[in-house]
Amino acid sequence: MPTPIKAGAGVLFMKVGTHAKETLDDIIARKKKEIEDTGFAFWGYGGNTCHPQTMVQPFAKSFERKGDKVYLLMHQMNSKHFADQVRAAQYSLDGIKWEAIPDSINVLGSRYALVLKDLRAQEFDFPLEAAKVALGVSMGTPASKYIRGRVDKACLEIAPELVPGIAGPTIKIGLTAELLDPYAVYVRNGKS
Repeated sequence: MPTPIKAGAGVLFMKVGTHAKETLDDIIARKKKEIEDTGFAFWGYGGNTCHPQTMVQPFAKSFERKGDKVYLLMHQMNSKHFADQVRAAQYSLDGIKWEAIPDSINVLGSRYALVLKDLRAQEFDFPLEAAKVALGVSMGTPASKYIRGRVDKACLEIAPELVPGIAGPTIKIGLTAELLDPYAVYVRNGKS
């Protein structure tokens, strides 16, 4: 598959690694099995830079209306996320109406989850100068200035005016996934 880096494309960038005492390799194997068994997987995460309802859902839907798909680009990092492996039992689109997560899907130690249609090992250099923050208070900020320090995820648009003659920093992508409607959800362990 060619890289999803084309002018005007929407991508969700995320740094990934050890999570809830589970290695990235173990997470990938589990998620591929979930996709095989269920047709989709939930990829758990936290933080508000990619809040399901105010960021990811409107971002992805704006590209869906144009007939485009949104891809998750994952950059492996050293992670020290050793929170307990608490399995989420319910998910919600809006944080109000909750449904049971299928038994074949495990989301561990997360508040939110992306909905993945597939998951592929795909290595390429992502030119941060070719993308800008797509919505929110930092809208228009180049990804190279936004993805720093503790900022480890972002809804980005590949900026048409930035694609020709890209120069500047790149970041190594190792995994990609196509997001599936409803794109992102809240998750909880079933206790109100």
